[in-house]
Amino acid sequence: MGKTAAAIRLAQQLGRLDPVSNTIDPLPIISADSRQCFRELNIGVAKPGPAELAAVPHFFIDSHSIHEEVNAAVFEGYALDVLDRLFRTHQRVIVVGGTGLYLKALMYGLDAIPAVPAQVRQEIEELFRRQGIDALRAMVQAEDPLFALDADLSNPQRMMRALEVMRATGRSIRQYQQASPVFRNFAVIPFVLDLPREELYQRINLRVDQMMEAGLLEEVRQLLPFRKINALQTVGYREIFEVLDRSTSLEKAIEAIRQNTRHYAKRQLTWFRSDPIWQWVHAATDLRELIPGPQ
Repeated sequence: MGKTAAAIRLAQQLGRLDPVSNTIDPLPIISADSRQCFRELNIGVAKPGPAELAAVPHFFIDSHSIHEEVNAAVFEGYALDVLDRLFRTHQRVIVVGGTGLYLKALMYGLDAIPAVPAQVRQEIEELFRRQGIDALRAMVQAEDPLFALDADLSNPQRMMRALEVMRATGRSIRQYQQASPVFRNFAVIPFVLDLPREELYQRINLRVDQMMEAGLLEEVRQLLPFRKINALQTVGYREIFEVLDRSTSLEKAIEAIRQNTRHYAKRQLTWFRSDPIWQWVHAATDLRELIPGPQ
């Protein structure tokens, strides 16, 4: 069972009976996925389907446009505002997603990153345009090894951001993302759904096949005019853009999506293992067992 299905099942299991309709009112879910918030992206980000969205109230799904800047700080503010409203009528709220930095921002808070001079940003953007992603990657690895340790080094926007922060402040962007915990007026029960590696990779391969069958190629084709936008510098879109450029075949792109998704999943797991607060449970676990108090 994947994260979305597990969260929906738990939301329904822990929901309360509505005495008027005599139906279960499920717990609301906040997505902590950095791409499912974009209205223009659907198949390539494995967004919950219409039936799933109708079954349980979801937040941070289709909440923003790819033309808006969305980052961990934006998510933190959005989620805290939603939680403030939801806790007036609910004792519990489920947060689900694999974007570790977003979850960390919600749980612990983030340090504010100082403004970066426009000249520094422009110089780095020009460097990327002239020398390409390989040169950008080499500079990031040399100048900010802390960021390079677990970052997506195939995402030029995130690498440029890390490089500009380092050059402007002399500190790694990761140091700003390691804030001292702030007070939150809610308790957190954090856990990670775990699978044997072979099973995880099988699921990834199957999901990629399902996305292609659902029309990922056409979805990416419609987004071609916006390919330089940061939201589209992600697995599943970059590879198909290359097919549309005729710089690779569809078969090679599909295999690249599978491989890059496996690498991304591995980095996610490494990130979560770095914080001992997370409980690791098998994906088939009855998650109600992890929730204290009356069910």
